[in-house]
Amino acid sequence: MNNELMQQQTARINIYALLSRLTMSEVDEGLLKSIEEDENMLSFFPTYEKWEKKEHFSRKDLIERYLNVDFTNLFLLHLIPYESFYTREDQMMETGGDNPVQAIFNAFEFKVELDKARVMASDHIGIELEFMYELCKAELKALEDGNVEIAKQLAQLQYGFMKDHIVEWAPMFLINVKNEAGTAFYFDLADFVLEFILSDFEYLSELKNGGYNYQV
Repeated sequence: MNNELMQQQTARINIYALLSRLTMSEVDEGLLKSIEEDENMLSFFPTYEKWEKKEHFSRKDLIERYLNVDFTNLFLLHLIPYESFYTREDQMMETGGDNPVQAIFNAFEFKVELDKARVMASDHIGIELEFMYELCKAELKALEDGNVEIAKQLAQLQYGFMKDHIVEWAPMFLINVKNEAGTAFYFDLADFVLEFILSDFEYLSELKNGGYNYQV
């Protein structure tokens, strides 16, 4: 098995897991500590790394005074992190069973517990990133098992979901987050998500154009 390919796939899984978590709910002390103490992870938060307030407050105070307030403003109150708001002409959220994203999730038995996730519809950016995380995990498992054809199908699904959904609206939302962010942390997070989804879509496009030749 191609070790470089496996490492890349593992990295994709880890990044999708992190970004889904951070866009769906407030950061906690443990996760913030992990980000600050991991050089690779912290490199994605360059503005936050140099943020003056980080030097003057404990993680607990930083979260309670600034980060939670900013998350609430950006993801719960002021901006709307839902695909249907950006893609429907009437800018109305589709919260019912007619949501096209929910139909995709149903087809793949991907369960979304809206109450637990604290979201109003399944086309929330964090849920869509979590779906990509699950597809990436399944692809890695297929590669580990030597099921290259299944892995190719899962990569095709990722490409299609990115093309038809995430890339269609998430960049607009993330640019709005960058413009409205009141903390260095969420400015960097929006920049991180934006750069990653565009680069990952490019990766999936190259994989598709190469006939999904994994060279395993």
